[in-house]
Amino acid sequence: MQGSKRRFILFIAIAFVVSMFLAACSEDAGEKEKDDSTKVPASSDAKSVEITWWNFPNFQALDGEVGKYEEGIIAAFQEKNPDIKVNLEMLTFEGGPEKLNVAIATNTAPDVIYDAPGRIIDWGKKDLLAPLNDMMPEEVMSDISPALLKLSMVGEEVFMYPFNTGPFMMAVNKTLFEEIGELDLLPLDRPDRTWTVEEYEKALNAVKEKAPDIIPSGFYAKSVAGDQGTRGYITNLGGSRFLNEDYSEVAINSAAGVKGLEWVVQASRDGLVAPGAASLEAGDHNDLFLQGKMAFAINYSAVLKSLFAPNKTEDFEDVLLPYPTPDGSDPKLEPFLGGLAVFNNEDDKKVEASKKLIDFIVNDPEWGEKNLIQTGGLSARNSVTGIYEGSEYDYSELARKFITDPPTTADGYAEIRTFWFPALQEAILETKTPKEALDEFAEKANATIEKAKSAK
Repeated sequence: MQGSKRRFILFIAIAFVVSMFLAACSEDAGEKEKDDSTKVPASSDAKSVEITWWNFPNFQALDGEVGKYEEGIIAAFQEKNPDIKVNLEMLTFEGGPEKLNVAIATNTAPDVIYDAPGRIIDWGKKDLLAPLNDMMPEEVMSDISPALLKLSMVGEEVFMYPFNTGPFMMAVNKTLFEEIGELDLLPLDRPDRTWTVEEYEKALNAVKEKAPDIIPSGFYAKSVAGDQGTRGYITNLGGSRFLNEDYSEVAINSAAGVKGLEWVVQASRDGLVAPGAASLEAGDHNDLFLQGKMAFAINYSAVLKSLFAPNKTEDFEDVLLPYPTPDGSDPKLEPFLGGLAVFNNEDDKKVEASKKLIDFIVNDPEWGEKNLIQTGGLSARNSVTGIYEGSEYDYSELARKFITDPPTTADGYAEIRTFWFPALQEAILETKTPKEALDEFAEKANATIEKAKSAK
């Protein structure tokens, strides 16, 4: 009996100890759970930020697959920012602009877009974008040239984060000139490579005479695509501006501007320009050059040279040249500028997440320079140089001194550019004289500028 009582008391004691141990474990587990909840936000909101990035083929395709490189950027970004999900949609240069127009009209615009100033600044003027001033401290602003900043802003507000740049200019098939024994006709031995219209004509005629199966030079006038090429070509050939310095009216219909377009029309008559230019797209012009069928391209840059490389069907050396000017003076080159913007889709969390993605693409210690190199462009930051090797990149860096203010941020520019190619078509087809075509263009464009200014 006494033994049974002792066994019962021992059982109770053991049970008490076990229960206290379990309680302690339960309390520790609760404390641990409590501690963990301070490290990982309990709210699911941090996991629910989902943004959409629309991108033109601004990066060289990885393994020949469009969008594959961008997916790599997203994977790396999401690894560092697991609370943000990024959906990618690739656009084409042909159909992308219209798709963006439809998306904006139907309130389905993406959150992030990587594009150029022409469209981005127009959206900024229409209050469609979120300002990026908080991403651009003074040390960043002072490291970007005034010309590029002007392309990124509306008033005091930054709407595009500038990333990659390079002056638009011409390109020549250097290999062809070596083959016909006329390499000395090109200004490649001059540090600035500047040359005159007369020298350019000699080079074109040499191609016509010694390589009759090759088109001497290109031109195109079917649509707005690549309009910076035709603008830069004509303004430099005549020594004019496209718009006046304050962007208040058209200047290309000046005597100098008319002279530039007259040169193109005469060159077309003389067989120095691609036949049927009035019905050629910028893409058709590019293809002729990349296929080795045309000696000069009029719309090129270090960026395009890199992006076009996989599309070359002939093995030749493409070399950058500035546009010729009447007296060989310094050309005025419009800059290519690529940058990123954020659509204001009335969601602050998406805006902030979008800014984080942009900052990662441009400034991440590992991916920033890698992304820049993948564009083939120079950095928009003056302090970032020497990331490429090769004489063409060296020249492109040098040619930055020729960069001028382009008309792409003028009021009403999106509509102005739609009047440009019909004017070129009429001149090339000779249904109007160059002066008549440019005067009509100026009349329509000036009315658009006034309309856009009064709508502010």
